[in-house]
Amino acid sequence: MDPIIIDVREKFEFKSGHVRGAINLPPHKLMAGASELADVPKDTQLILYCRSGARSAAAMNILRSMGFTNLVNGINKDHVAAKYL
Repeated sequence: MDPIIIDVREKFEFKSGHVRGAINLPPHKLMAGASELADVPKDTQLILYCRSGARSAAAMNILRSMGFTNLVNGINKDHVAAKYL
C-alpha cells in the first residue's frame, strides 16, 4: 500500500495550503478515533506533518496507541513535498 500523508493542522490551516493528496486529521479527530483510517492496515506508512513538527510528533503518539506501527514525522509541508512526492 502507498504511504498516506496526513496533515494534522487545523482545518483553516489545511485550507491555506497543503501537500497534494494529504488528508486532514487534526488531533481532535485522531483522539476521536480517526474513522478515516478504520480500514487502513496498521503497518501502512503514515507520514504526518504540521507547521513545525510538534503536533505531528504528538499525533504519532496517538496513532501509535491506536496500533499503527509505521509512522514518520515529516515535520512540515515543504519538507514532505521535497522528500516524499
